[in-house]
Amino acid sequence: MSFETITLAIADQVATLTLNRPDRLNAFTSKMHEELRAALEQIRAPGTARCLVITGAGRGFCAGADLSDRQPSNDGGAPDLGLSLEQNYNPLILSLRGLEMPLVAAVNGPCAGAGMSLALACDIVIAAKSASFLQAFCNIGLVPDAGSTYFLPRLAGRARAAGLALLGEKISAETALDWGLIWKVVDDAALMAEAGAVAKKLANGPTKGLALIRRALDQSWSNDLATQLDVERDAQRIAGRTQDFAEGVAAFLQKRPARFQGR
Repeated sequence: MSFETITLAIADQVATLTLNRPDRLNAFTSKMHEELRAALEQIRAPGTARCLVITGAGRGFCAGADLSDRQPSNDGGAPDLGLSLEQNYNPLILSLRGLEMPLVAAVNGPCAGAGMSLALACDIVIAAKSASFLQAFCNIGLVPDAGSTYFLPRLAGRARAAGLALLGEKISAETALDWGLIWKVVDDAALMAEAGAVAKKLANGPTKGLALIRRALDQSWSNDLATQLDVERDAQRIAGRTQDFAEGVAAFLQKRPARFQGR
């Protein structure tokens, strides 16, 4: 399937989804959301991929929403931004978090607004040294969305989340790393190689077990200890019955690398 605003490449069980509007710093439009939904349906198909990498074309990751793409309301008044979230951004974030595979964001430049939300929705965020992160919403009188008010305080703590959201100041990749928002910072030229190596390791890993890890970590944010211990018990019960667990034990006993099949 061909796309206009994104590209999708799948090789060796790694899906690489590239936001492809470099002239607009890959800002979201209704068309892009439509194509992202189609791409995620393709990625979700059984046997298609075991890891997803998200990046941006050109000099940026994603500048957030394209403000020129706004449509007036039916009565000619201000656009209903809540409807845009309900129809596009919220389903996108939920769809990504619902994938049964790890998500890697390769942030190659400016990462702002809903673009930053998209990156934070991924499991592992690797940023180029030239990357920057910006909660731009307050600068135009809006509220952080697409999951930012959920991810920010959990990753960076309330004080830093409040500073980012209320002041709208840009931070560097190194600061984002220091604040616990991202996993790693690398030289610009090494970004895609590093992201590719991480994605390859994840795609060759025990996919069902990795999906259970993602789910348990997500659930831990709202559970008390006793409830989370039950989550771990239930997840371990499922993981212990997978072929990959049997292979992992066999490889350990035989002192050889495990050959996981994602089953």
